[in-house]
Amino acid sequence: MFTRTKSRTVHFDAPFTLSGLDGGPYPAGDYQVQDEEEQITGISWLAYRRVATTIEVAAGKKKSLIDIDPLELDAALEKDRGLSAQRT
Repeated sequence: MFTRTKSRTVHFDAPFTLSGLDGGPYPAGDYQVQDEEEQITGISWLAYRRVATTIEVAAGKKKSLIDIDPLELDAALEKDRGLSAQRT
């Protein structure tokens, strides 16, 4: 099975929490997110499905990759955008 990892940076304007993260809320800022995808076989075109999503967080001087629910991350980002729009 062929897999690939896609990296992206997400930005929070306000502190946030996610159920997979201990010690929250985490401060506003930029965070690296990685989506692990595996190729779907048996179809006539190239397609992938997401099998894991992680976010990189700092705990002191140490950085850790934590498994998170991608739908919860999307909801937190949407909430953050709504809060930012209210402040402007």
